[in-house]
Amino acid sequence: MTFSLIARCPRTGQFGAAVTTSSIAVGSRVPFAAAGVGAVLTQHRTDPGLGPKGLALLRRGLGAAAVVEALVAGTPHHAWRQLAVVDAAGRTAHFHGAAVKPERAAAHGPGVVALGNILAAERVPAAMLAGFLAAPDEPLAERLLRGLEAGEAAGGEHGAVTSASLLVAWREPFPYVDLRIDQSAAPLPALRALWEAYAPLAEGFLQRATDPGEAPVF
Repeated sequence: MTFSLIARCPRTGQFGAAVTTSSIAVGSRVPFAAAGVGAVLTQHRTDPGLGPKGLALLRRGLGAAAVVEALVAGTPHHAWRQLAVVDAAGRTAHFHGAAVKPERAAAHGPGVVALGNILAAERVPAAMLAGFLAAPDEPLAERLLRGLEAGEAAGGEHGAVTSASLLVAWREPFPYVDLRIDQSAAPLPALRALWEAYAPLAEGFLQRATDPGEAPVF
């Protein structure tokens, strides 16, 4: 019961992911991203180990499709896995294992892929993609969140969501944005409020790491 999307921003080179699901603390298990490298989603019967493995393969220079192929070949439980990858060039790929429960679907656009399982309707990933593509001038984090909200408006998953996450990697080895709602009756509105509070501070937090003497105080 998860729907999510990953993307690369061609303007900034940022990579990011947004995800929501019916279980607790989804941000600790599903989305993975690294600056200059790419992003990986691992969901359904989630194996969080596939995220770092996918990023390692991307660092070796494999493209998105080759990374998905290698991850599938390297796990004996691939029938239970649902995967998506975006690489440094913005190429995308996904995989639905044979045991991933319906409705399951995916939708691809330039530098972005949305997917889900146990969805209320097959159209949900396409709605996420449309929501993301509708705001090309917004920051990547905002676009990802709009995609997630569009998926929820299109029916979301088959049941109530409990947790949500927004992750963006940019320039540094640590995340530029890493916001999580680990348990809530309304995780997407909570994530929206958290992002809107964090967005004006994001550059300042980055500057505290890279140029602390000139960093803002707030």
